[in-house]
Amino acid sequence: MNEFPHLHPSCAKKMNLSTDERLIEISTPRWIGYPKAHQTLQKFEDLLRHPKVARMPNLMLVGRTNNGKTDLIQKFCQSHLPDPNADGGKIIAPVMYIQAPPSPNEADLYATILSSLYERVPSASTSAKRTRTIQILKDIGVKVLCIDELHNSLAGSTLKRQHFLNAIKNLGNELRISFIACGTEDILRAISIDPQIQNRFQPILLPKWKFDQDYRQLLRTFESILPLKEPSDLHSGLLGRKIYATSEGTIGELSLLLNQAATFALKSGEEKITNDIISSCGYTPPSDRSREASRSI
Repeated sequence: MNEFPHLHPSCAKKMNLSTDERLIEISTPRWIGYPKAHQTLQKFEDLLRHPKVARMPNLMLVGRTNNGKTDLIQKFCQSHLPDPNADGGKIIAPVMYIQAPPSPNEADLYATILSSLYERVPSASTSAKRTRTIQILKDIGVKVLCIDELHNSLAGSTLKRQHFLNAIKNLGNELRISFIACGTEDILRAISIDPQIQNRFQPILLPKWKFDQDYRQLLRTFESILPLKEPSDLHSGLLGRKIYATSEGTIGELSLLLNQAATFALKSGEEKITNDIISSCGYTPPSDRSREASRSI
């Protein structure tokens, strides 16, 4: 019989751990699945299986900061790690992840790709970097290249952005690979300068959460993996709405808030999350952090 029916069985097994060990469990990153996440991951998988054609399809994952974009990209990449034994000891990496360079510089794009593969970056021309990048991506069999935080690379002048987007387009044409780009809403405006790029990327939007049945189910999922002895009923009306209003509708902020609240509850001996704990756990909502940052400048 499960002594802790509010917990997932895998979490219930950890309730014999010490308080310090449970605190570590709370702060350990974990994957939280929800319908939109599963649908998005399926689209990523479909992209990976797409046959090579002259104009490969691409996806663009768009959402506000801290709403789960990077977690989705990395979850997909973790499912397709490089296989060092796939081809007689030669490394095969069908899926590759990079962080976009901080500026729309074509040479920096190639250098970022090569550095992520622990390749020596040629100090010669942009053309030499491009040639080496194409060769190494062919050698390891890349099919999908994931570019996280792409909006950071598209903050320069229109001309620089155009050159940078052309570099991405040309890599896709040359290698017949697909891209999964990831960024905030700014990315949609940035790529509008090039209709060809805009048409090649199908957007997947991760909107701000609403306080609806899906959100309440998300709260149930979180509660089932937080190692607290007492049920908190996070999805209940008043507490659920307080959590939603405080975390301001993004899954990253929700996770941060609930981790802090669970830590506070465990240290205080409360063993459950309450309205008072949400108010007292030390969490600062993102809008308050933004105001504080503005005042300090």
